Amino acid sequence: MSRFAVTRSSMGAQELVVLRDSATKREIHIARRGATVVSIAIPAEGGERNIADAFLNEQELVPHKGSRFAIMAPFANRINNASYSFEGTSYDLQPGAVGADRAIRHGFLRGEMFDIVNEQAGEDAATVTFATKAIRPGVHPGYPFALDFSVTFTLDARGLALETVTRNVGEHAAPTFFGWHPYFRLSDNPIDTWELQVPAETVIVAGEDFIPVPGPAAWQSINDADASLDFRQRRSIGATPLNNTYADLQVDDDGKARTHLRDPKTGTGLAVWQERGVMLVFTSDTNERDPRKSVALEPMESIPDAFNRDDCAAALKLAPGEERRFVCGVEFTA
Repeated sequence: MSRFAVTRSSMGAQELVVLRDSATKREIHIARRGATVVSIAIPAEGGERNIADAFLNEQELVPHKGSRFAIMAPFANRINNASYSFEGTSYDLQPGAVGADRAIRHGFLRGEMFDIVNEQAGEDAATVTFATKAIRPGVHPGYPFALDFSVTFTLDARGLALETVTRNVGEHAAPTFFGWHPYFRLSDNPIDTWELQVPAETVIVAGEDFIPVPGPAAWQSINDADASLDFRQRRSIGATPLNNTYADLQVDDDGKARTHLRDPKTGTGLAVWQERGVMLVFTSDTNERDPRKSVALEPMESIPDAFNRDDCAAALKLAPGEERRFVCGVEFTA
């Protein structure tokens, strides 16, 4: 029997894919709906612990409220007033909506049922690829573009990696970028005592609505920011509520930027890595279930409201026939 395996499970009527490493006794459960991680089990004192603050059941998973472990495409986080312009044309993502109903977040794929297009397991890794053609003209108001999207989850000896591919299969260029929205609950100890390290030289300045301020003023050197936002050196989170985007991430020798999270009382820790993009840290203060019990570490290709920013436009534009890849993942450090 191989070290790694791919099997099936279920959450109510929802099909799950299970990636397992028999040597480290790590197990990842991923729902076809939204390609959503619903469990990350790792060894712990007295057995195992699920460090994913994910959806607990089918009733939470299907509506995807809270976006736990959401695959975010073709945009991540917020778009101001649910409207944007692209190549001289204005678009409304919430036509007819007013006031608070104009809020829109995290793209279109959270509730989609993905196809499983490949899976394999052996001595080195277990891999599964989910794919969808759900983004097409006429399907989502205000987004008349055609994208194919896939995400490959790979569990190996170091941890879990995601490789995403977005391909423009339409006749026109499209604005698009990817993000991932995992929540981690390392223990039942207060997150104020957990240690965080974000290797960022810049923090994005945003208003009370978490929309970045216009122009270059959004990009603030961490040296000029409030000291409570500086996590370049590993330190306790403390009482600070975080919902902040960090940019200019510094990479290690292997080309990966690592954001570290650790509970010093239990020794349980992890690192969320990415090769480029930004990192959004959210201390889950506004979650309806279990507020401030977990920390979201969200690797994203671009900053919130990027669809409305000239300084992001070139990076978002995907020409017909072209594809863009983004890789990120989680390393388990203890």
